[in-house]
Amino acid sequence: MKWLYIAAGISLYIKFLVMPDVVAAVPDLSIVSAVVGDSGVPNAVSGIIFRNRLYDTVFEVVVFTLAIMGVRFLLADETPSAMIHQFTDQPSIVLAQLGAIIAALVSIELAIRGHLSPGGGFAAGVAGGTAIGLVAITSSSEWMEAIYRRWRAATLEKVSVLTFIVLACLTLIGLELPSGELGSLVSGGVIPLLNILVAIKVALGSWAAILLFIRYRGLL
Repeated sequence: MKWLYIAAGISLYIKFLVMPDVVAAVPDLSIVSAVVGDSGVPNAVSGIIFRNRLYDTVFEVVVFTLAIMGVRFLLADETPSAMIHQFTDQPSIVLAQLGAIIAALVSIELAIRGHLSPGGGFAAGVAGGTAIGLVAITSSSEWMEAIYRRWRAATLEKVSVLTFIVLACLTLIGLELPSGELGSLVSGGVIPLLNILVAIKVALGSWAAILLFIRYRGLL
């Protein structure tokens, strides 16, 4: 079997050397420039996600919501773990808390300016979830649960999803906010709002999943 893998690798390498490069015949038109001009934001990726393929993005948010609901459903009948595995040495705790602060600041930056520079709602949500995870492995689970309930994070998560779907539907039927000046913070119509809503949804959904895994599995 090892010789078969080697032969396949050599054949693939020869293919790259022998076969000519295929260059697609495309018109003299910059696709990126077209997307930027259509969406009104410099970040073409955000323009594609929240405008050109907004219909798909709506269902991506719904799928993530269903995934969090699935975690709650699957772990609902399990017995809470008697042991919580966390950092105990002070250097690791300090580094984790420092990393949480940096990740939280990056999350805010990506959410607010994701339509102007590389980033966006999903990346911001992942950074926010990372910050929450780093705090969770250095703090007591009871404190994390109390903060989650005090801030009504579960309700805020649901509201962010519903608001995102409503704004997306309004955009899909043609009701849009003014694009504003290209490159300014308030530009791109509804795209900055969708970025922020997705960031909130992903971060809070990650928070809920982290708490469930800590409660029932004792680790992340």
